[in-house]
Amino acid sequence: MYRRQLQRTEPLGGEALTAAMVGIGMRFAAKAARTPNIEDTLLFASKEGLERHDLRVLSVLVTWLGVHSPWINADRLTRLLAEETEPRVRAFWAGVAHWLKTDRRFARLAELHTGPGVDLLPTGTEFQLARHGEDPRFEGSPLRVPANVLRDRPADVLTPAELARRHAGYRHRVLIGPSYRADMWGALQSSPSISAAELARRAYGSFATAWQVKRDWTVLHENGGAR
Repeated sequence: MYRRQLQRTEPLGGEALTAAMVGIGMRFAAKAARTPNIEDTLLFASKEGLERHDLRVLSVLVTWLGVHSPWINADRLTRLLAEETEPRVRAFWAGVAHWLKTDRRFARLAELHTGPGVDLLPTGTEFQLARHGEDPRFEGSPLRVPANVLRDRPADVLTPAELARRHAGYRHRVLIGPSYRADMWGALQSSPSISAAELARRAYGSFATAWQVKRDWTVLHENGGAR
């Protein structure tokens, strides 16, 4: 009855996606959504970049991953991507797993793609690779990316400290680790009165975990306790 929910009810796109990306610390010229789900946003940002060939979004996404990957809920992201059918998106995340291979939490993402490598660019890959070489982040991975295609500017994303001040779920991931429980604490900070069932739905976690978090929150905050 209370199984974890994997996908968003509606895909993110257009202005909603841009707002969500800004909400998790990507610097685009738009108003930020309030504490959007991090893994949902990462998935739909990658689909925007790969399916719509939006290299600007993909560049900022890859920079974000390089800065913030320690605080991704890898279980949540892996479950989402297991349902993904677009081959280029799967190849991208397999490439990310290759790049971030020192973090074993992402190892299962490497299984998303088997077979020949996939070119990021629709045309001209061989010429660009001969001229500029491979992007070192994806070198040897399932995704072939010329070095001059995805710019890497740290200023395009918030720092972990900046994002922790703005995004309650991220802040709790820094405090207690990237987990469903951390996201539930963040959700309760914004909406203390929500039920355990609603808490599980918002954080994509199980009802049992949500019930425990709600119980612990109540213990700390009843009678004007912890703030």
